[in-house]
Amino acid sequence: MCVANSARSQMAEGIARALFPNIKFQSAGSMPSRVNPLAIEVMKEIHIDISDHYSKSFENLDEDFINNLDYVIPLCKEEVCPILNSDAIILPLPFEDPASDNSLNKFREVRDLIKDKLQELKNTL
Repeated sequence: MCVANSARSQMAEGIARALFPNIKFQSAGSMPSRVNPLAIEVMKEIHIDISDHYSKSFENLDEDFINNLDYVIPLCKEEVCPILNSDAIILPLPFEDPASDNSLNKFREVRDLIKDKLQELKNTL
């Protein structure tokens, strides 16, 4: 989860789906906008296609999905992340919003940090 559901959460969703192919992941935000083209571009660099992703509001997620969540991962660092009413374990992984300077290098940096953290998570499960 993040605010705009445009970069961090979209990249995290794509990476998580690649790392955990048997688990269902969805990203969402409190004020969805559109998937940032730079997020799509840097994900292609690591052979993950998120070009069909779209920004979603957490309020529009399927109720069964929300009721059966194991984890909620807020990715916000400098802004207030949305709160989801769920019994899931909250696992905050704060990352800077790469759209703050809108450069490919910043998107790559955040993508790699997200990938590293999700890989660590995989290794602990």
